Amino acid sequence: MIAITGGLVLDGSGADAVAATVLIDGDRIADVLPADSAPADAEVIDAAGNIVAPGFIDLHSHADFSVRTSPDAITQLHQGVTTLVTGNCGWSPFPITDLESMKAGTAFLDPQHDWSWRDTSEFAAPLEPAVNLALQVGHSSLRIAAMGSAERAPSPDELRTMQDLLRKAADQGAVGFSTGLIYAPGAYAESFEVAALVATAAECGLLYSTHIRNEGADLLKALDEAIAAARAAGARLEVSHLKAVGKANYGLVTAALELLDQARADGVDVAWDVYPYTASSTTLTARLPTWAMDGGPHALLARLADRTERERIADAIRTRDLFDGNAVVIASLPPGRYEDCRGLSLTEIARRDEVDAAEAALRVLEHHRAAVSVVNHAMNEDDVVTVLQHPCTSVASDGWILDATGNGHPHPRNFGTFPRVLGRYTRDLGVLTLPEAIRRMTSLPASRLGFDDRGVIKAGAVADLVVLDPAQVADRSTYDDPWQLSVGIEHMLVAGQPVLTDGVPTDARPGRVLTLS
Repeated sequence: MIAITGGLVLDGSGADAVAATVLIDGDRIADVLPADSAPADAEVIDAAGNIVAPGFIDLHSHADFSVRTSPDAITQLHQGVTTLVTGNCGWSPFPITDLESMKAGTAFLDPQHDWSWRDTSEFAAPLEPAVNLALQVGHSSLRIAAMGSAERAPSPDELRTMQDLLRKAADQGAVGFSTGLIYAPGAYAESFEVAALVATAAECGLLYSTHIRNEGADLLKALDEAIAAARAAGARLEVSHLKAVGKANYGLVTAALELLDQARADGVDVAWDVYPYTASSTTLTARLPTWAMDGGPHALLARLADRTERERIADAIRTRDLFDGNAVVIASLPPGRYEDCRGLSLTEIARRDEVDAAEAALRVLEHHRAAVSVVNHAMNEDDVVTVLQHPCTSVASDGWILDATGNGHPHPRNFGTFPRVLGRYTRDLGVLTLPEAIRRMTSLPASRLGFDDRGVIKAGAVADLVVLDPAQVADRSTYDDPWQLSVGIEHMLVAGQPVLTDGVPTDARPGRVLTLS
């Protein structure tokens, strides 16, 4: 039995902090007792001067591509994250029918695993991580499995295959279905295909998470598409990393929130999440016209070898509203000609090569198997605050790096999302109160998943808990120096087992793959 004593408890509901003792028996919270009271035989964790809260739930992660080689999840322990929801933006590492196409399609995520599975169950079975995972199945992965990477509509049989694979994933424990409608091949889907799959997800009781089709000038149109699919299916809808990209679109999030509020008033079960940064991170191929990816990365490389096709692609990049060579910075790529350009913008690379930014993008892609991730500085701080202030906004990272060290210039959200909200946006700027910030990281995301025994501190709830210093909690990772762990998380327990004690990982791995049953 463990007793966390001496701290102020924020139970995840948004209520004010109260002085109390949290008593843990096995993997559950046994009771919440008066302050400074605990059974004589209990192991005591002293939380004096600190906040005791439910463990944080990250609704938007890609950690299914890194957890096999980084099961200790060090970056998450130092952020207070006890549950990672994976399979977002239309990409999951399953199901697999064409392994080489799946490898090529997901190479930009730098998968750290051996691809020794074919479905959800086989992927999940050997996992023994420090934190919990909740798996979603991705639309692009379903599409590759059913019909490859072609730019066309599915046949009726291919659509049925995707639906059958989605049902199988649900039967094997997936908690959600996701789309990434800016990424090929998911971008090739028309609304009828998305709606059919959302209906299947709703039939299976899954959350529908979407990286919508457009986050720029057509943001509202893209939200309409997502809302229409959820409304028709009766699905729970989670809009991923709500934002407006590009200077011409700054401020558009206000109209987006009004649209979403109206959908909620009309009975659509919709909410959304945000990361607390003004840069996104994605694959460099997302800056290309979607037709350039018809057939997958190998087909793109063949097009780049053809002078006429190459110039056609470059011209299309140059005319894209959201392309800015100064804003696009190389984050990571496999070995090759430009591996010394991590941390440089496309404009800087172009200047070195004496070409323009569009041609620089194509050179980097062709020399690195089209497996290049970038950081894109294209959002507005006021918009981040506007979205963060809305009571239906969960905090989420969109990260996937679980190790504390590595190469490249990854986005700092991998290391600092949750402490950044608690430190910069709550303590320093007062955008949120501390009880409300904790709610956005705990009970709110838990409710989107349908978990009623996580994200809260109450008798009977799972003992996923964090003890943090509200005066010290902060992110340290920056764009220039990203490999910096956050500070201020003192203790963390997953299913009642300490995984972080006095800020030091214990090497325990009590996490498990969570299901809806």
